[in-house]
Amino acid sequence: MSKNFDVVVIGGGPGGYIAAIRAAQLGFSTACIDEWKNEKNGPAPGGTCTNVGCIPSKALLQSSEHYEHAGHAFADHGIEVKGLAMNVGQMIARKNTIVKQNNDGILYLFKKNKVTFFHGRGSFVKGDANGYEINVAGASEETITGKQIIVATGSNPRALPNAPFDEKLILSNTGALAIDAVPKKLGVIGAGVIGLEMGSVWRRLGAEVTVLEALPTFLGAVDEQIAKEAHKLFAKQGLAISLGVKIGAITAGKKDVTVEYADDKGNAQKAVFDKLIVSIGRVPNTIGLNAEGVGLKLDERGFIAVDGDCKTNLPNVWAVGDVVRGPMLAHKAEEEGVAVAERIAGQHGHVNFNTIPWVIYTSPEIAWVGKTEQQLKAEGVAYKAGTFPFMANGRARALGDTNGMVKFLADAKTDEILGVHIIGPMASELISEAVVAMEFRASSEDIARICHAHPSLSEATKEAALAVDKRSLNF
Repeated sequence: MSKNFDVVVIGGGPGGYIAAIRAAQLGFSTACIDEWKNEKNGPAPGGTCTNVGCIPSKALLQSSEHYEHAGHAFADHGIEVKGLAMNVGQMIARKNTIVKQNNDGILYLFKKNKVTFFHGRGSFVKGDANGYEINVAGASEETITGKQIIVATGSNPRALPNAPFDEKLILSNTGALAIDAVPKKLGVIGAGVIGLEMGSVWRRLGAEVTVLEALPTFLGAVDEQIAKEAHKLFAKQGLAISLGVKIGAITAGKKDVTVEYADDKGNAQKAVFDKLIVSIGRVPNTIGLNAEGVGLKLDERGFIAVDGDCKTNLPNVWAVGDVVRGPMLAHKAEEEGVAVAERIAGQHGHVNFNTIPWVIYTSPEIAWVGKTEQQLKAEGVAYKAGTFPFMANGRARALGDTNGMVKFLADAKTDEILGVHIIGPMASELISEAVVAMEFRASSEDIARICHAHPSLSEATKEAALAVDKRSLNF
């Protein structure tokens, strides 16, 4: 087997494995290096997303939502459930099976597309515009060469100072996805996507969940109206969310964790948890890459410095995904991976940061694309807003899930859609229509004039678009 490749991708997460597949489709001899291991030390490509992120968290969210429905919502449908119990071990086993199916699916795709896979940690040895030597440290060590290198090494969870992750009591997303019994008291530091999703899982299964957030506002990146609705609904569900806290000492005992903190009024507080999830963001992963050895430039925050095309300061070296600027989202990484492969082929790969959707898979789900109302105000953009509640949507009533709304923001003069924000059932799926519309620079009138199936949740999108012009029909 040749150890010289046109393209070598370091990292097999969403950005890396997709970049490798697209490069191979374009006719390049392509290798992908990834070091993730399963419990048998076999290859587990897919990165954080597949192994300890997006995929397993959705599996647990689905299981816990079924449990909550069985315990609370089924009775309304005439379904009587007696002796309801939760087998956490089986829930985790199902999650692990789904992860492995995704790992194996990526390995199959590599084989199908003739991508050569190397299981180990990739690092730069030396190189220049003519090619780079890459060391692969795995079960055995070897060196391969590539004319073009794509770095897609992802990110790692950020730990609190003096409170390292032990994944038994103080948990990152990795440990949060492997809790083997429902904790009586669960603490979550950070009210971001991971904190809220994991807090929701264990709250549904019976844990008393406390979320501690340093920022004074809840979900500051989300449209303020949507965030306020989410805060109200999460509190109603039983998530205890404290904002504006200042975390002090964190002490791990034998079976619990004590967190000392000051509340938003400066009062000293102390809480004891069976488990503590720390989700305060992620940091770019360049450990062991030997970036300094070849002069690969990092920015002041440790990200690999790239231009708008994902080019680094080194000739023929590119970087995509969490290890570069921009939102740490799997689908953003995928789009950058495709774009870079196409640029290497002389095509014009394209990623529009303004139309990247965001999703929080809580219940209700939260999804948005484009500008928030507070951003438009800050930028001095004249806009019109239209909202429509799921309470007035027939399909939502039939589902028994009427919380939330769809919100449109459109330019006051041109009516171009500037942002769409959804909190409610299946928001993660509904947002795609808004992404398509914005990518084609549609107006709210365009969506308002399109026929939507009845009864469907998507009618709420149409009605919110109609509401921009104050002419919604069902509210």
